[in-house]
Amino acid sequence: MNGWRLLLTRPAQDSAELAQTLALQGIYSSSLPLLSIEPLAALEEQRHLLAGLDGYAAVIVVSKPAATLGLELIRQCLSEVPAGPVWFTVGAATARILSAQQLPVHYPAQGDDSEALLALPQLQQVVASRPNPRVLIMRGDTGRDWLAETLRSQGVHVDYLPLYRRVLPVYAPGELARRVREESLNGLVVSSGQGFTHLCELAAEAWPELSQLTLFVPSPRVAAMAKSAGAHRVVDCRGASATALLAALQTQAAADL
Repeated sequence: MNGWRLLLTRPAQDSAELAQTLALQGIYSSSLPLLSIEPLAALEEQRHLLAGLDGYAAVIVVSKPAATLGLELIRQCLSEVPAGPVWFTVGAATARILSAQQLPVHYPAQGDDSEALLALPQLQQVVASRPNPRVLIMRGDTGRDWLAETLRSQGVHVDYLPLYRRVLPVYAPGELARRVREESLNGLVVSSGQGFTHLCELAAEAWPELSQLTLFVPSPRVAAMAKSAGAHRVVDCRGASATALLAALQTQAAADL
């Protein structure tokens, strides 16, 4: 496992935390964040949704930024978090932010994606136990709609609470390929579909070269995106956590660059 030399592409703080975890295992990494989080200004529509928070059967928080910014907005708009809704997250890292505020939260133990969340018995029970259930999804201004569409097909009313946008930081042309060559990196790590899209955008004409590297992705959906774009060796970690990445690294032989 120690033969891996990885490019990390998460937002800066997340990449730094992951790099520390990898270093403890003797794994070299280099960080080039491909997602930057920009909070959205609080709008009257957001405040209106939060005013009715107690009427939702469940609140689904899709990311750490959504948890942090959502709780901050709740503190601004409400005196306390209502006891009505049941809280859910896609992964454990987001759940920890809510748990730190004494909110009981459910999340899938295996798989950091919408499919795993939707299969969670607690979410199915909450939706089935209420007439005309309503669910609020806290997320960025764009994102995958599969979860909301699936819930709506089951008769659930779903609202979005957009809290931030994800943008590609500005880098010099050729920075991605230069980093890979100069640091002899042999693996790329992305944590979301948008992260992969930004990877391809930044790679530009160097993508045919970079597509030869092993690409670690968090889900079957992102794996399908990568393969469709021409990535030659894609490893589905079945989660975006450091634990999921380390488990995947143990199953793969590091390739020479």
